[in-house]
Amino acid sequence: MYKKIFLLSILFLSSCISIGVDAPQTPTPAGFVTATLIPTKAGFVPATLTPTFESTVAPTLAVTQNANCKDSAILLRDVTIPDDTNIKAGEKFTKTWEFQNVGDCNWVGYTIQFDSGDEMSAPQSAPVPDTAPKGIVQVSVNLTAPTVDGTYQGNFTLHNTNGNSIFIGTEKTFWVKIVVGNLNPQTPSASTTKTPYVPSGGNSNCSYTQNASYVSQIISLINQARVTAKLSTLTVNAQLTSAAQNHSIDMACNNFLNHTGSDGSTIGNRLADAGFTSLNYLEIIAIGTPQNAIDQWRADAGHWEAVLNPSMKYIGVGYAYYADSNFGGYITVTMGGN
Repeated sequence: MYKKIFLLSILFLSSCISIGVDAPQTPTPAGFVTATLIPTKAGFVPATLTPTFESTVAPTLAVTQNANCKDSAILLRDVTIPDDTNIKAGEKFTKTWEFQNVGDCNWVGYTIQFDSGDEMSAPQSAPVPDTAPKGIVQVSVNLTAPTVDGTYQGNFTLHNTNGNSIFIGTEKTFWVKIVVGNLNPQTPSASTTKTPYVPSGGNSNCSYTQNASYVSQIISLINQARVTAKLSTLTVNAQLTSAAQNHSIDMACNNFLNHTGSDGSTIGNRLADAGFTSLNYLEIIAIGTPQNAIDQWRADAGHWEAVLNPSMKYIGVGYAYYADSNFGGYITVTMGGN
């Protein structure tokens, strides 16, 4: 039920952003391709990237805990039934979500509860397996699709033992959304399994999943942040997109989180291979959902300066999910100027 996540090395902790410029470069710390932004917090670990371990002691978690502990969670992924999955009328199915406990309370006796929308024979509540802080857990409910064609959405909430609902990132609800009949079938570009791009010597057996909706959301969230900061929005660039997508696939398929590719490539190498000729560029990476990524970058001044870099004009975003990797979903954003 728990997903194993390994400790990240100090190299990863200092390599969340890579930047290139026209000027001659001086040697920089290991893990950075080039650097015009100095990391403001050496060894900083964003909350959503805190190393965690597989829990094997859930039954021994303390039932009593600090009354002042803070509850917080993030939704890592839809394990089954992604949004707008087509389900046959009246068909029984199981929806499973994967959460991470990013607060400091032990989840003992916690539940998820149906909140609003289309009930689809959902139980009023379902137990959450005991989960220690920083642990990852999967929670499922058995549902039945309506018998009439249409689009249906059921909303759920996560509750502690006091009955209080817990924020999932910035939202109070999470959901299951299905389509019965052929009213709104999924488009192949929304979420498809691909034959992967794999650098020389990589994992040739990797079968990863892309998510066009996640890519669009990340671009939108970054541009919203730039508008709020009174900066120009970024224009999607095909060459930056290609480089970003290939690096996300590389990280997912070869199970690492770093700016250096599995074949030793740098962001500069990848952009040159994609045909992007400007030397004014940067790259940031993250894991999880679009909102997870924004939260990770906003949590560190150096990363947020990259998001709000006024010299950037173009953007490319890559996303790849591979179930056999440590982190599941890997996000790469490349930005470039003139």
